[in-house]
Amino acid sequence: MRIGILTSGGDCPGINATIRGVCKTAINYYGMEVIGIHSGFQGLLTKDVESFNDKSLSGLLNLGGTMLGTSREKPFKKGGVVSDVDKPGLILHNIQEMGLDCVVCIGGNGTQKTAAKFAALGVNIVSVPKTIDNDIWGTDISFGFDSAVSIATDAIDRLHSTASSHKRVMVIEVMGHKAGWIALYSGMAGGGDVILVPEIPYNIKTIGNTILERLKKGKPYSIVVVAEGIRTDGRKRAAEFIAQEIEYETGIETRETVLGYIQRGGSPTPFDRNLSTRMGGHATELIANGQFGRMVSLQGNEISSIPLEEVAGKLKLVTEDHDLVIQGRRMGICFG
Repeated sequence: MRIGILTSGGDCPGINATIRGVCKTAINYYGMEVIGIHSGFQGLLTKDVESFNDKSLSGLLNLGGTMLGTSREKPFKKGGVVSDVDKPGLILHNIQEMGLDCVVCIGGNGTQKTAAKFAALGVNIVSVPKTIDNDIWGTDISFGFDSAVSIATDAIDRLHSTASSHKRVMVIEVMGHKAGWIALYSGMAGGGDVILVPEIPYNIKTIGNTILERLKKGKPYSIVVVAEGIRTDGRKRAAEFIAQEIEYETGIETRETVLGYIQRGGSPTPFDRNLSTRMGGHATELIANGQFGRMVSLQGNEISSIPLEEVAGKLKLVTEDHDLVIQGRRMGICFG
């Protein structure tokens, strides 16, 4: 059997470990031939590929980024590297011409949606969920999330000393356009006093009162963790907007920090390395068993899979009844 593998969308810690898990299992256990596809779906349009062997997969486990490269090419939309052609048709032709029996797609929500469309066209597809945002529906955790939370938590830990020394409010902005999982998990782990996520509405006066109440209790500094996708005035970044509003409401000196792309870089945590390895191995097992059109998922402690058609177009979002939100409120943390 000859399989292709690609990575699409944003980079993320653990992609290379997943590539390693898929390919080493395919080559060493199942005796499959593996073709690496460069730059996501763009590589399927241009046939930018390479053959993998066991040696070419060495050193990937702890390596950040993706050795295959990535792009945000969306074959079912116009534009991109190849225009004015039937891109899905061209990809179908190239898959057949290259003799690929299956394509493994590693990516986030957009990739899962594209993979589902190709599966509906008859392509043998197996996908692996990848995102630091942890917002892919159907899996409890996506690899990359733990690494991002660890980076964000470390940054929050470091801000405590500065905030305490200067008796300031420190606002730290983490990634999460629509889903606030990184803000929730890092904010709780880092001892945030206010945690704002896109899914839960907030009132700036409530936030101001929370900070002033802390001051009355002899706590002269506060840590505010915000997801980048929270509601603002539309002109400022989340951290800048919230910092200015807090200073106006409380009169306390407030500073903002934007963590940015540092959350997506560097080596994956041990948890993400192991999760990537398990998911990659299971993807190859699905291929060997002829179970196509499925996305690998973590359900509890078990690696499983679900139909791609159930995943496409859905988001897993933070809810008011999540146990971390409930426990945080019991401890006096303000969620808005």
